[in-house]
Amino acid sequence: MTARFLTSFIIIALTTFISSAAFASGGGESSAVTNLNIGLHWAGILCIVIFVLSYVAVLAEEYTHMRKSKPVMLGAGLIWIVIAFVAPDFGANKDVVHAAITHGLVEYSSLLLFLLAAMTYISALENRNVFAVIRMKLVLSGMSLRQLFWATGVLAFFLSPVADNLTTALVMGTVIVAVGHNNAKFITMGCINIVCAANAGGAFSPFGDITTLMVWQADKVEFFEFFALFLPSLVCFIIPATIMTFFIPKEQPEAIDEKIKMKRGAKVIIVFAFMTIAMAVGLEQTLGLPPFVGMMTGLSVLMITGWFIRHVSVTKGKGRDKDFDILDNVAAAEWDTLLFFFGVIFSVGGLGFLGYLELMSNTFYDGWGASTTNIMLGFASALIDNIPVMFAVLTMNPEMDHFQWLLITLTAGVGGSMLSIGSAAGVALMGVGRGYYTFFSHLKWTPVIMLGYFAAIAMHFWVNGDMITK
Repeated sequence: MTARFLTSFIIIALTTFISSAAFASGGGESSAVTNLNIGLHWAGILCIVIFVLSYVAVLAEEYTHMRKSKPVMLGAGLIWIVIAFVAPDFGANKDVVHAAITHGLVEYSSLLLFLLAAMTYISALENRNVFAVIRMKLVLSGMSLRQLFWATGVLAFFLSPVADNLTTALVMGTVIVAVGHNNAKFITMGCINIVCAANAGGAFSPFGDITTLMVWQADKVEFFEFFALFLPSLVCFIIPATIMTFFIPKEQPEAIDEKIKMKRGAKVIIVFAFMTIAMAVGLEQTLGLPPFVGMMTGLSVLMITGWFIRHVSVTKGKGRDKDFDILDNVAAAEWDTLLFFFGVIFSVGGLGFLGYLELMSNTFYDGWGASTTNIMLGFASALIDNIPVMFAVLTMNPEMDHFQWLLITLTAGVGGSMLSIGSAAGVALMGVGRGYYTFFSHLKWTPVIMLGYFAAIAMHFWVNGDMITK
């Protein structure tokens, strides 16, 4: 039922804006073609159908168990094959097509290297039991269920800006499931709270979500300017959490006996993780180097640290961890997400080269205005994920001031909280809290989450309104 609803929505939305393409010109003019302006040509319609079908396969992942990267990668390849086949008819030679697809490669490679370094650090910290210790301390804290509801939410909000919303949701979700045992109501509401908190926390930091990272690397918003979204993000988390807390029982969770210690090198890796973040920001701010340079330099430090942990003893013959290999952590990165990101960038880039994103920009940003469009795109991110939404906006590159770029960063980041499938955090927790946290259990609280969404937007207009260009 859910997949059918989402499929219908996407098809209707795409049909609406493609129908406007009948008014678009059908051909290019010179070798300086920036997009084909293909209109309702059969090739353009075919590429739209390929994109829709590949994304329908992504939405059906819960039922088919096919990793989301597979259909979008196939879709991206097919779209560009179609483009290359028809491009000469619209005045674009092979060099133009090659330049267009290489532009997408530059975008993807810089983000890939950044995320690979970040994910390897997260994997190494997980291997050293850093997150397991955090989980153990919460489980053994002696707090009531209501107190744990708030503790996990607050930690998710402040951990997400550093560790990203997906990792944060997984760590905090295991706490909720561990202390909740068979208390279905607590597990369900605790998971919903973590999704809202992790997504809200990730919205005010370039490291908190892929979309914020994309905006930062595209030079639309400076690193420290993201923190202007702190109060709107906080409101987005606090309002739903406050309402839901009245439905959380005050009882104590069942006692759990669990003892975990951090492994050798954990504290050093934590320090190097923060130093790597600082280096990525510092090099970008002072020397103008892309953030991935600092991240990859930090990754090399992590790899050398791993060599010491693996080969050098603290005392004679003791202290080495021969099983710790950083390359295992590289392999343990979220490759499905990284490859999904490839499919999204090249699929959306292909649609942009066909001229459809320019058409959407003219229809929505020029027609409806930036504020209305950016707010509505928050709802789109709940339905079709925030990554393609944000990359589409960046590819359209509408004329917007800093206030509007922050607005789309906020709405795309927290809009996914309205549905369980709207963000990586929600999808991950449907696995962790299987049987308790589902699409429909989350949907019951969507009106409350939506209240937080609009309150966050109102707070942004209130505290950051002076950024609006008159």
